[in-house]
Amino acid sequence: MSNNEISKFIALILRHKPESIGISLDEHGWAGVDELIAGINKTTPFDMETLEEIVRTDNKQRYSFNDDRTLIRANQGHSIPVDVELEERIPPEILFHGTGEKYVQSIDKEGLIPKSRLYVHLSVDIDTATKVGQRHGKPVIYKVNALKMHEDGFKFYISKNGVWLTKSVPIQYLEHINKAEVPFNK
Repeated sequence: MSNNEISKFIALILRHKPESIGISLDEHGWAGVDELIAGINKTTPFDMETLEEIVRTDNKQRYSFNDDRTLIRANQGHSIPVDVELEERIPPEILFHGTGEKYVQSIDKEGLIPKSRLYVHLSVDIDTATKVGQRHGKPVIYKVNALKMHEDGFKFYISKNGVWLTKSVPIQYLEHINKAEVPFNK
């Protein structure tokens, strides 16, 4: 497996299925590094040096070590109930959400909901939201009136890697970005 494939496997383990390699996460999403390495080693050669390289070079900064590097966790994106000790913050006035065109009808009816995840993920810029949206086909970008939501009592959190999170975004806080402003690269 390439480091990129292993990184995706680690994301699956630490966000969704720790039991797939026979480990468990604590209430804050931490897994023992030794257990993670041993579990991955059951199917592919893997060591601490490779894990440190993946954490250091991951362009999305998906993972964090504790201070002595004995524990590791995913920074966000969990579908299993964990408290990753997110910092509650006042959001910027506007945030963005990128999705695929196939989800627009549902979003326009229900707003943004986390589906299988614990939170809705929001970006500070259109470029990042577009990249996220492209993972789901032709991208559609929503502008989120985040500060107004906050003023109306909604809580916002920021993950260690700079992703803004909230439990949901009702439709009255959403606005489509003009499609001409959003590039589409397959």
